[in-house]
Amino acid sequence: MEFKISKELIQQLEQLIQNKDDQQLEVLLNDLHHADIAEILDELDFDEATYIFKVLDSEKTAEILLELEDDLRENILSRLSPKEIAEELDELETNDAADIIAELSKDRKEEVISELQDVEHAKDIVELLRYDEDTAGGIMHKELVKVNENWNVLTCVKEMRIQAENISRVHSIYVVDDEDRLKGRLSLKDLLTTSTKTPISEVYIRKLNYVKVDTEDVEVARIMQKYDLEAIPVTDELGRLVGRITIDDIVDVIKDEADKDYQLAAGISQDVEADDSIFELTRARLPWLVLALLGGFITVKVLGLFEGAMLEHGKLFFFTPLIAAMAGNVGVQSSAIIVQGLANDTLSGSLFNRLIKEVSLSLLNGLILATILFLGSHFLLNVEVIIGIIVTIALVSVIIIASLIGTFIPLLLDKFGIDPALATGPFITTSNDICGILIYFSIAKLILGF
Repeated sequence: MEFKISKELIQQLEQLIQNKDDQQLEVLLNDLHHADIAEILDELDFDEATYIFKVLDSEKTAEILLELEDDLRENILSRLSPKEIAEELDELETNDAADIIAELSKDRKEEVISELQDVEHAKDIVELLRYDEDTAGGIMHKELVKVNENWNVLTCVKEMRIQAENISRVHSIYVVDDEDRLKGRLSLKDLLTTSTKTPISEVYIRKLNYVKVDTEDVEVARIMQKYDLEAIPVTDELGRLVGRITIDDIVDVIKDEADKDYQLAAGISQDVEADDSIFELTRARLPWLVLALLGGFITVKVLGLFEGAMLEHGKLFFFTPLIAAMAGNVGVQSSAIIVQGLANDTLSGSLFNRLIKEVSLSLLNGLILATILFLGSHFLLNVEVIIGIIVTIALVSVIIIASLIGTFIPLLLDKFGIDPALATGPFITTSNDICGILIYFSIAKLILGF
């Protein structure tokens, strides 16, 4: 059952903190999951959260630290000494510890690393810090279980017991040679059902998926999703096994990428959260709002070119919002499908076939919508037949053009290495608004001859 924070619990904690009743605080919180405690700390002020954090033992607080909101974690870390931070990091796996240290200033990083008790742990953390955070090297764990291809089953079991002590969960057993080059993986079933004297080289599986340290994290996510992997090994430039990436790390990558794409599609140019400052939120939103405003100016200019037509045939003007809205909606729909396909690597076939399919789909949708529009405008709005014909022809044309723009632009952006999610927001909406209005009045001018 999911834990829910109550007002009574928060009041009880605040009272215990005020009374400095550390023992009762521990009793109250120790049975809770670290994610639930992090949620509670986010509800308290900085001083209260820091107090609770220092009351609990490092084994508990290390996991809590990872779940905290960025602002609260930064504040708590600023109130801990380098030695206290090092005690927390000694309880964490290497990639989590590296993520925490990466948030510190250069001087504090060096101080904290120097306080780490486990030299090998510190060495692994320092190694991870040299990789970009959006690569396989930046998200991998150094903790893993590996065996040598020259060992027999009995030796493997003995070595695995030693290695597994520092690992929370064993997803795979990797096989390496004397140079630590990745050779394959070992099935736990084969290990249990094979004679203890059997050489590992006779039973391990040679074919396996792996990534290199410089592989982008989104590509790692795509591979793990495609092959339904719980973990994937990471090798360096020489093919040596240097780490592993687990599914929980990839869930974070997928979430972060989805958040980024959603913000880009909404016209937010950088990663922000609701709790960020007004200045940060404004800086993220303003560029696309300026673009939309410029697009609005162009739309007004286009309408100005047909001012005489609107004075002479006033009912044309009333359909302008409808045409613009349909152009924007169709463009966003088309681009969203393409962006999703690019993200999941599910697009197949040539660009020409893709465009033909999109034209056919938009033509069918356009004809159905145009029929509804023509009948509605004639029988419900008493619009002249000639105006109804103009609007319906324009609607079909606009839907086709908008779908082509929505299909082509994301593919073009992707080809040039630009995030195609940019295409699903104000960019597509604004450009299709302008095109839709221009097409609409151009068709009207052609038919009415003004």
